[in-house]
Amino acid sequence: MEATLRPAARVICLDPAHRLLLLRWRDPVEGTWLWEPPGGGLEPGETPLVAARRELVEETGLDPAAVLGHSVLVDRDVRWKGRRYTGTEHFFVARFAEERPSLVRTGLLPDEQVNLGTHAWVAWSQLGALPDPVEPPQLLTVLGTLVPDGPWRGREGG
Repeated sequence: MEATLRPAARVICLDPAHRLLLLRWRDPVEGTWLWEPPGGGLEPGETPLVAARRELVEETGLDPAAVLGHSVLVDRDVRWKGRRYTGTEHFFVARFAEERPSLVRTGLLPDEQVNLGTHAWVAWSQLGALPDPVEPPQLLTVLGTLVPDGPWRGREGG
């Protein structure tokens, strides 16, 4: 399967209890499910930060101003819609004062509306208990790098 390079940005959203927001997507070609933080591909001319804020609003309706300006680069290798996407994605963090803020999908295309199954505010210790794979697999390491003072300190692993 040929790999497609896809620059992208994602946002790790945290509430005051250090729960993180994951979206559950269904691959329309393979029918498989995965969990990942909000985000997606960069549009022409967009910076990673602008893309992260835009994607956050489209997928969740959460306040884009909560996305902090620093990021961590993550090598991704993901299958989606029968294609393989590779490349480096910027991961940002956003902190919200409200516990489990409500989500409103504001700008998803019709096929995205269908394929975004659900979402969950998940404690870091529950990541391994989700019914489907979590992308990227090194999410806890990314979280430990972006928020080193969190309760996961020293438990990031790989």
